[in-house]
Amino acid sequence: MGCGDLFFSLLITFSAALITYNILISANAPLKQELPGPSSRSSLLVDPIIKMPFERSSSGKKRLFHTAVTASDSVYNTWQCRVMYYWYKKHKDGPNSEMGGFTRILHSGKPDKFMEEIPTFIAQPLPSGMDQGYIVLNRPWAFVQWLQKADIKEDYILMAEPDHIIVKPIPNLSKGGLGAAFPFFYIEPKKYESVLRKYFPEDKGPITTIDPIGNSPVIVGKESLKKIAPTWMNISLAMKKDPETDKAFGWVLEMYAYAVSSALHGVGNILYKDFMIQPPWDTEVGKKFIIHYTYGCDYDMKGKLTYGKIGEWRFDKRSYDNVAPPRNLPLPPPGVPDSVVTLVKMVNEATSNIPNWGS
Repeated sequence: MGCGDLFFSLLITFSAALITYNILISANAPLKQELPGPSSRSSLLVDPIIKMPFERSSSGKKRLFHTAVTASDSVYNTWQCRVMYYWYKKHKDGPNSEMGGFTRILHSGKPDKFMEEIPTFIAQPLPSGMDQGYIVLNRPWAFVQWLQKADIKEDYILMAEPDHIIVKPIPNLSKGGLGAAFPFFYIEPKKYESVLRKYFPEDKGPITTIDPIGNSPVIVGKESLKKIAPTWMNISLAMKKDPETDKAFGWVLEMYAYAVSSALHGVGNILYKDFMIQPPWDTEVGKKFIIHYTYGCDYDMKGKLTYGKIGEWRFDKRSYDNVAPPRNLPLPPPGVPDSVVTLVKMVNEATSNIPNWGS
């Protein structure tokens, strides 16, 4: 083990054992002064859910961002990454694109057979048992390692996920020192203020300073993310260790941890509702940039949604946790929304064109 790896392993071990709210705040207070403060966000507080055109620099030079996706080496994560990378490549050089490089941050700690197909950085997983069965805790730790060790040419980062399909070329949606993020209806800082005050004290500002976001999709400045990521890792570990917080946030705990960390460092976000759609609830692709297929899509043969009940026709990523989906999945029956039809067609195109699919 190199000195760098030893340092990081010791860092997270001590963080998990010793982190307290006071240590966290005092350690990060100086960093906040170097980043945009609340004054830069004041115009957004009245109506934070906005549509905002992408911004070019006055010179017309593109503000490229690097797309980064964390993943394990499971079959489930791997086939999703292969599909995602296919569509990244297809749209990278399209009109209005400011998409730069791409990295799969593989937190299995060792190479897999897709290293040549997908640009990959190998990150070490958390020490055994530290994730407490919540594998998503490896995400912030993987980002810490990548940001520390990788040579990232772009000045901005798009944090994405394996189950994202890029529908069209993505411009840099961030603006004026703010990140650009998708607002999630189930991230509710005001509802959980009493819990969040353990990590975001009153002297840091109103609880509404915490944006209703996760870490993905988010476009954020690289230097800002370098400061946010260690805090995100430590708060994630602290939240998981605290029974009250763990019970309150459940599977979205790491999303809350990112939102808190971004706020602690004074990095506000444009809440861009057109960033992505989530079928089957969102029915039209429209002007959106990403399809996030986190929910199962179940329909009867008349095109009626049967959510909560396995449909006569279905597409659910969880059906393919141990084996990649076959090529040429059956298309939905008539009457199924455009978003679901587009999703299946895009999966089919990718699998038909990716060499050695299913291997």
